[in-house]
Amino acid sequence: MSDDVRKGRVIKTWAAAWDRGEVDALDSLLSPRYRRRSAPAEEGQSLTEFKASILAARSAFPDLTTTIDEITAEGDRLAVRWHSVGTHEGSFLGVPPTNRSVEVNGATFARFEGDLVVEEFVTWDPRSLLTALGIISVGEDR
Repeated sequence: MSDDVRKGRVIKTWAAAWDRGEVDALDSLLSPRYRRRSAPAEEGQSLTEFKASILAARSAFPDLTTTIDEITAEGDRLAVRWHSVGTHEGSFLGVPPTNRSVEVNGATFARFEGDLVVEEFVTWDPRSLLTALGIISVGEDR
């Protein structure tokens, strides 16, 4: 599969899952053995857990949109720089709705085996989300 075809599949699938909540679209891109990690030593999320996390985010932020700012593919590796915007209209991680607009950004690094992603490493700053929701302020110590 060419790098451009891989990039196109990722762009199309991300829009379906993140922007419209069509998480079953991920089945055509992610391996049944898929793991999503944010720290090297952690076990990470399974495909089922990842789908549930997207649905939870969309429940809390029903107008959520994710924009792919940059995407690069080479061989079995793919990198995506992205940002997401949404309005906090439902409970999220125990935080009641604030009706605040939030924006977070991050990067995702994927590894393919054949046509399917088997592993992703995701990095983003959850502190920016907590700040946008008014849970912490920028001046607070870590």
